[in-house]
Amino acid sequence: MTGLVMFAAALCSLVIGFPVAFTFGAVALVFGAIAAFVEMMPDPSFMMVAEEFVSMFSMMPFRIYSLMTNTILMAIPLFILMGLILQKSQLAERLLESMGILFGKVRGGLAISTVLVGTLLAASTGVVGASVVAMGVISLPVMLKYGYSKKLATGTICAAGTLGQIIPPSIVLIILGDVFQQPVGDLFQAAMMPGLVLVGCYILYIIVISILHKDAAPIIAISEEQKEGMILRALIAIVPPLALILMVLGSIFMGVATPTESAAVGALGAMVLAGMYKRLSWNLVYEASLDTVKITAMVFAILIGATAFSMVFVYTGADYLVEEFMLNLPGEKWGFLILSMLTIMLLGFFIDFIEISYIVVPILLPISESIGINPLWFAILIAMNLQTSFLSPPFGFSLFYLKGVCPPEVQTTDIYRGVIPFIIIQLLVLASIVIFPGVYGF
Repeated sequence: MTGLVMFAAALCSLVIGFPVAFTFGAVALVFGAIAAFVEMMPDPSFMMVAEEFVSMFSMMPFRIYSLMTNTILMAIPLFILMGLILQKSQLAERLLESMGILFGKVRGGLAISTVLVGTLLAASTGVVGASVVAMGVISLPVMLKYGYSKKLATGTICAAGTLGQIIPPSIVLIILGDVFQQPVGDLFQAAMMPGLVLVGCYILYIIVISILHKDAAPIIAISEEQKEGMILRALIAIVPPLALILMVLGSIFMGVATPTESAAVGALGAMVLAGMYKRLSWNLVYEASLDTVKITAMVFAILIGATAFSMVFVYTGADYLVEEFMLNLPGEKWGFLILSMLTIMLLGFFIDFIEISYIVVPILLPISESIGINPLWFAILIAMNLQTSFLSPPFGFSLFYLKGVCPPEVQTTDIYRGVIPFIIIQLLVLASIVIFPGVYGF
């Protein structure tokens, strides 16, 4: 039971507010010492406990070295750099302005354009925080100005911003590719259909709400000045990032390049785009690079802490206890799927997707393999589930990102109520992937 108590202690520490990487590392050391002491019972001596403790972590340097030299994980900082350069070059602003004018005549057009821009940003940046903040700063004031419902406006922005969790090149999919030991390109391809179905459901919901509640999403009047050259301006704003997306993802899908190589090309392409929009400068590159180093350092610090945690967890034999419990669930495969999805969703309220991917998923993975579950299918279910956790009140990260840039008249309760329909849509899409895997190509 030491491993299970350790897991509960880590969760409590995270809820209190301790830094994630240090929490997992510290809990691993404390409970590693406890496990070594218990192992040497009934007559433990200091030297015997110390030797057992050192033996427990003897593989840690090799684990850290393998993390630092992992070619799959090298794609993470490159995709982050690509996304930050595009975000700092105000790509989102150009996209939202152009799409808003194009869809202005359609009821709910601004919300629909926000979803479409969120899709493009997800496929070009993959950084959820940057997407939510960018659309919150640019799109939310415009929607409120034209009389959009606060609930619809905030819910749309949060939902569209989290599309970067499932639409390639998603950092979540890269991490899950490493955990599942599956080609990242295969995961990217497997995620395209669920991601596009989710986008379609969002747009369908907005259209239905706009028809049923006309005050929630009024039609926007467009002046003659705006109409002139509207299509040309929209093409100038949309085509370059779309070309970058096709270049990066197309090279992966066609087998021309690995995800890491495509990420490097994408980062260079982002600089070219910034130059096209006359936004490229040494200061922009420096700030994007500095932020990339900070985010990447955070990710890898969490990985190292999670590695130490998992070593102690396995040492205590808690993984066998969890496996035995899961395998004895009623319904076998379906019981395991339902409980694992519920567990990941609940944990997603409190901890980030990185910790879940490197702490919880490795526990569930051997069980899914023994049951005979398709690893690609299971990975996409987890990715979709993790995306839902980004929206779920009260601790969804996207809700905090948006609240940080909201005008004073938008309350936290408006955001919470606004995301609930989109959470239901995500759960329905997740259920459809579970029930009809063949439709999605699994």
